[in-house]
Amino acid sequence: MNILGINAYHGNASAAIVCDGRLVAAVEEERFNRVKYAAGFPAQAIRYCLKKAGLTLAEIDHVAVPRNPYARLGRKIFYALRMPSFARGRAKVLLKFQGIPEALAETFAGDLHRIRAEFHRIEHHQAHLASSFYCSPFAQAALLSADGLGDFASTMWGIGSGSRMKIEGAIAFPHSLGLFYSAVTQYLGFLKFGDEYKVMGLAAYGQTEQLELFHDILRVEKGSAGNGFKLGLEYFSHHRTGPEMSWAEADKTPRLGKLFSEGMERRLGSARAADQTLEQRHRNLAASLQARLEEVYLGMLRRFAERTRLKSVCLAGGVAFNCVANGKIFEATPFEQVYVQPAAGDGGLSVGAAFIVWHQVLGQPRSFVMDHAYWGPEYSHQEICRAVDSSGLAQKGCVVRELQEEELMRRAAAIIAEGKILGWFQGRAEWGPRALGNRSIVADPRRPEMKEILNRRIKHRESFRPFAPSILAEATGEYFAKSHPSPFMTLAYPVRPEKREKIPAPTHVDGTGRLQTVTREANSRYHALISAFRDLTGVPVVLNTSFNDNEPIVCSPEQAIDCFERTQMDALALGDLLITRQGE
Repeated sequence: MNILGINAYHGNASAAIVCDGRLVAAVEEERFNRVKYAAGFPAQAIRYCLKKAGLTLAEIDHVAVPRNPYARLGRKIFYALRMPSFARGRAKVLLKFQGIPEALAETFAGDLHRIRAEFHRIEHHQAHLASSFYCSPFAQAALLSADGLGDFASTMWGIGSGSRMKIEGAIAFPHSLGLFYSAVTQYLGFLKFGDEYKVMGLAAYGQTEQLELFHDILRVEKGSAGNGFKLGLEYFSHHRTGPEMSWAEADKTPRLGKLFSEGMERRLGSARAADQTLEQRHRNLAASLQARLEEVYLGMLRRFAERTRLKSVCLAGGVAFNCVANGKIFEATPFEQVYVQPAAGDGGLSVGAAFIVWHQVLGQPRSFVMDHAYWGPEYSHQEICRAVDSSGLAQKGCVVRELQEEELMRRAAAIIAEGKILGWFQGRAEWGPRALGNRSIVADPRRPEMKEILNRRIKHRESFRPFAPSILAEATGEYFAKSHPSPFMTLAYPVRPEKREKIPAPTHVDGTGRLQTVTREANSRYHALISAFRDLTGVPVVLNTSFNDNEPIVCSPEQAIDCFERTQMDALALGDLLITRQGE
């Protein structure tokens, strides 16, 4: 039984294939069209998934789309009457969703007779919950999804047991943790779609001096099974004008209209312009924002755990990318195990929708656990060699060597230990927005100056943004206050005080690290690289950041070579090839 999941006409457009209950491939469209957070129809992602599965479109039995136009229909009609222009925009997107069979046929240059699949409309947040629970190792778990908005809801919670999910509650538009965070992100001058993670990093530099006011901006609602909250709507505009999201254009990064109102500026002062220097006031507001999100988010989880007495929780939605909050779950709640799959945001909807069809529509048992993130395209040694030959790197003075694995690890570790910057391109591309050792830039964590060097020379981004430590899983408890696995970089833990001087570069200003725990089973080559670095330096950690420069993470060897050439990376490992600049 072959199930195609499609997240289309929405941010982070993606596709996934589930065959007989097991994920075969999953990838976001941005990796191909090079448009960050690309929306539109994920034609190239679908082509890749079908190719990887060895299937034609005619062999797909079910197509799952994470959009249900009938969910909360009454509330949608109410707001449509209040916001006609917003309603017209949403209607256009809905028409595109209804045309997905035709878009499939057009993409594959065929007609509707080639598509014999049954189509399923899956509610947005149910797909989020499924993307985490059905990929987790837990037989039973509490489930929570929180984001900006999807099918006119922002939050949903329930319980997963075996192959079924029981939805217990939801919070509808206009109240939203995601829109709360996005609105203040905009107010702080970070206006691009997806900039919330920047503010999470900025928060560590501030004090929570405005926390009391943020209690008025985001209010806990009592008497709603413990999971209710409301926005102080006088601080926001989306309930009057609509969120003004533009999702449908494949060739443009999605845009999010203004979310905060004049009321927020009256209470907090004038909003920061994007080009205005960051002041301590802005850092303090970021800290207050993060603290209030944590209070409400962790409070919901704590009450949920106390009520259900469950020890495991699965998280999804954009808020589940808040690794700082996630890292505090073990101390702030009774939960003992946490699972967040690597594409917890809207990209993961394609996986969740496909698994809902497999388990809840077809009634099939579970047989799959997502214990690694490598579900994207891979390239053969011959394809890599052709890309290198075509680039003319050797003619430009670079030295290209083909090495056996042990020698590659030894030389690569030595390059990192010398304080040089290494592009690391191996195997299948990662699923989700984090580079997890197959499309990574790797550097020495022992050098405090490395953060500034990477931000200035390679990433060309704000100086306050931190980098991640990738650590051998077996050494986690030695370097961090917690040892619970964090394979997908979705948890931040305090670095042990005595180890902070060992790994200053990926240790954030607040003493934490958004770590990736690396096992030999999940990624043998990356584990071998870190092991070689440990053997050389005594430190079982490397600094890891995504292989890109203000663009989607590289997918192909050609893209990796292009990024290497236009940045100041010192070396590039492409499969078995090690490329160094002349004189290195």
